[in-house]
Amino acid sequence: MNVNVEHDFHMVGGEGEISYAKNSRVQAKAMIEAKFVLDKAIRELYATLLANIMVVADLGCSSGQNTLHFVSEVINIFTKHQNNLGQSDTVDLQFFLNDLPGNDFNHLFRILNTFTFKGASNHKGDILPAYHIYGAPGSYYTRLFPPQAVHLFHSSLSLHWRSQVPEQLNGKQKSYLNEENIYITKTTPLHVVKLFQEQFIKDVSLFLKLRHEELVDGGRMVLTIYGRKSEDPYSGDVNDIFGLLGKSLQSLVAEGLVEKEKLDSFNLPVYGPSVGELEEIVNRVNLFDMDHMHLFECNWDPYDDSQGDIVHDSALSGINVANCVRAVTEPLIASHFGEGILSALFTDYAHRVASHLEKEKTKFAWIVISLKKRC
Repeated sequence: MNVNVEHDFHMVGGEGEISYAKNSRVQAKAMIEAKFVLDKAIRELYATLLANIMVVADLGCSSGQNTLHFVSEVINIFTKHQNNLGQSDTVDLQFFLNDLPGNDFNHLFRILNTFTFKGASNHKGDILPAYHIYGAPGSYYTRLFPPQAVHLFHSSLSLHWRSQVPEQLNGKQKSYLNEENIYITKTTPLHVVKLFQEQFIKDVSLFLKLRHEELVDGGRMVLTIYGRKSEDPYSGDVNDIFGLLGKSLQSLVAEGLVEKEKLDSFNLPVYGPSVGELEEIVNRVNLFDMDHMHLFECNWDPYDDSQGDIVHDSALSGINVANCVRAVTEPLIASHFGEGILSALFTDYAHRVASHLEKEKTKFAWIVISLKKRC
């Protein structure tokens, strides 16, 4: 059975211990790292803004506090530049929060109901923009907005997810091309790697074309994507973190808790690109000017802010990482394997991550890119 991304994929909702809301500190760090890129994009947008409304869309918003942090950050940056330029005309900000229909929009709207802009105290005497916040469920691999309707698109740690698993990997003929793996590992055949790459190229090319249609002339996009430092598709921390999860599934097969065919038929709809791969797609589509691109790193454990090469409590770090990965992947895994394996799977996974971190303190590689629509 192939993964149905639009139906089965979403973060774990609510506010429980395994929820995305409680396990999204890594994503918060990515937003902080990309703040200066977002600041520059908004400053340049505001300087050329012709209307009294600015439309901002957050793609793959999920349902935690990070969404509110993004809204606050845009209001804060916008207010700063509006008053630095001495503008007295008020501008309304319209925020559209987008994710797949399975996202916990109910939780998102509950916390939005209590949202107030907490940066107001830093702008005493300044003119604050009015803002309006809406939900926009749907896949960002389809059209979401009317032509030339959006000024700024933002997406943070979402675009590595594909629209689907490559069709050739769904095992319709009972021939599984990526046996015992759920993503790219050292044992994945090269032709399977190419299938993942081709799906990435197809999806991102479509994404860029759709957003180009929806952006106003001169509109901007600021995107942060899980990636890898090396051009080698077999090398990368996305490979490692999902490779260990695949090993945990293999152990459940050995224990008789999971059928081997179930594992062989499961692949994650994901791909972590290199900087070169992403740049090549942008250039090939030829619809945007690239204002900025850089790669940065962050420890796997979201609670480890140290800069050294030693993990001081690998067991605790293993649990922290396992909870973060579970908050993101549990719905997909439960849909394919059933909920009964989740506790055993992620207990084993936490141990494997801990053992890995004892040998090597691994970091995520993230790519931040800022694009301007060509007129």
